[in-house]
Amino acid sequence: MALITRKSFILVGVPPIMKSLIPIVLATLVILGMGCIGGGEEKMSLKVSSVFGNNEFIPAKYTCEGVDINPPLKIEGLSDNVKSLVIIVDDPDAPMGTFTHWIAWNIPPVTEIPEGIPKQGEVDKPIHIIQGRNDFGRIGYNGPCPPRGHGVHHYHFKVYALDTTLNLKPGASRKELEKAMEGHVIQYGELVGLYERK
Repeated sequence: MALITRKSFILVGVPPIMKSLIPIVLATLVILGMGCIGGGEEKMSLKVSSVFGNNEFIPAKYTCEGVDINPPLKIEGLSDNVKSLVIIVDDPDAPMGTFTHWIAWNIPPVTEIPEGIPKQGEVDKPIHIIQGRNDFGRIGYNGPCPPRGHGVHHYHFKVYALDTTLNLKPGASRKELEKAMEGHVIQYGELVGLYERK
């Protein structure tokens, strides 16, 4: 019977052939982990910026207390083999758990996403973009709108670079989007903005 000691992690009673397979198994697990959605350190190769800096406050213009349009995003570091981009904006500090503010996909591999994308399922101008339903139950972007007195919330503007385009209809859910993305993320980057309603 195999025994792993806590201090040394030496395998006792394991045939040599099995021991030789351990590095291969571990390497396989690492590769599989790199294929998951979530933008681990392996994929954090995109730089995402906007009119506010990382971990800085988002201007009210882009929130429910302003015009409530999406802020512009600048994307740097895209590889030549990127076929499309996905954007997911969420708030992990929401009282009931992570709250999704925007999902969009089949965006061409552009270096800038303009502000004020129309709030409809499929948009051709100023860029082509397909949008899904956020947790407000609406299509398109709806900005930060945390409960008053709930403190500072962190809004993650996540950009995923894919090796394909997605066969997903406008108005799809985040769950459907993430399922369609599986195995296709080749680069990732994010920008975190802050907002508070007192």
